[in-house]
Parts: sequence; structure tokens; C-alpha cells
Amino acid sequence: MPGHLYIVATPIGNLEDISERALKTLRTVDLIAAEDTRHSKILLNKYNISQPLTSYHKFNIKEKTGSLVRSLLDGKNIALISDSGMPGVSDPGYQVIREAVEQGIKVEVIPGPSAAITALVASGLPTDCFVFEGFLPRKPGKQRKILGALKDEERTIIIYESPFRVVKTLQVVESVLGDRQVAVCRELTKKFEEIIRGSIKEVSEKLKNKQVRGEIVLVIS
Repeated sequence: MPGHLYIVATPIGNLEDISERALKTLRTVDLIAAEDTRHSKILLNKYNISQPLTSYHKFNIKEKTGSLVRSLLDGKNIALISDSGMPGVSDPGYQVIREAVEQGIKVEVIPGPSAAITALVASGLPTDCFVFEGFLPRKPGKQRKILGALKDEERTIIIYESPFRVVKTLQVVESVLGDRQVAVCRELTKKFEEIIRGSIKEVSEKLKNKQVRGEIVLVIS
């Protein structure tokens, strides 16, 4: 019988934000496939989890997808984790999930933290309907094309961004979408969590002379 593929959500910052079910799963699988094994060892060491680790990221996705699926077909149970949050969201995890589904392998999701949903709820902007765009392209022209398609969007928009580009991205968003209400959510669930709310002009003014650090989620009205 094939093994099971477990999709395990991990904390987005605070390591205590992990469920008992997730810990039980990580302790009992035959193998843990992690986006960055060095990063994941911090979490696993905290909870004394010593299951074998293998890397699974965008640079080895072709070779590792087949290898993981073969192991599953051989009866091994595998847990897939990302650096933070839910695997498959803005990372290559969906590739092995899709392949496992096609091979008739049982896929079980262990839910947990999500940076996008955490930021949406914390933003103070409408949460009943929203659209998630992940990371925008780095080139301004491609950014404008995607944002242009969202110009008439009535749902709240969620974007992931680098701290080094967030101010420039806000400028592009304002030029395409106008001066909307936004929330820049930084270091969610961590010690220095910060949420800056206001119009794009107001938020940009607060950030322009500041060295922005940490992971960023941008929520746009």
C-alpha cells in the first residue's frame, strides 16, 4: 500500500504556534521534506523531533518530486513542510501534491498558521472577500500589468513583499490603483511584530526613512 503525504503547516514566526496534531505527525512519519532543512531544524530541535530530513525547494523540484513520489508508492509516509505557514502557498509544494494525487496517493492536510490570513485579519480592512496575489514580479512593467488587472477589483488584495522593495512597491501600487487604504504587516507573530495602517501616502511617509526588516505582507483595500 502507498504511504500518505501529509501537508503540515508550521509557524510563521512564533514557534509555539504549532498544533499537537502537527507535532504528532512530524514525529511519526518516515521522512520530512523541508523547503530549507537548516531553517526547519530550528523548529524540529525545539520539539525534539529527529525524523530524517530531505530538502525540497524550487532548485531541485524536478528530481525530488519523482523521488518523493516513488518513496510514497513504496509505502513511506512523508510530511511536507515549508519555511513557514502552509506548504504549497507561494512555494513549490503543489508540484508533489499534484503528482501524489495523480498517482492515487492519499494527501492529508494538517492546517495551521498562514501569513496571508493573519495579515488580512489584522489589517482592519474587509475580510469577507479577498484575492491573494503572492509575490509580485520584480520588474516594474510586469508589476504594473498585474496591478492593472486588479484596478477594478472590489475584494481586499493580499501581496507578499520583500522588506527591501516594499516602499517602491507601494509607489507602484499608488500610481496604478490610486491612494488606497493599506496595511503593511511586518514580522507577524514575532517579537517585533508591527502593523502600519493608513493611506499609501501616509504609510509610505512612515517608511521612507526607516530601515524595514523582516517578512512583509501588504494588504490593500
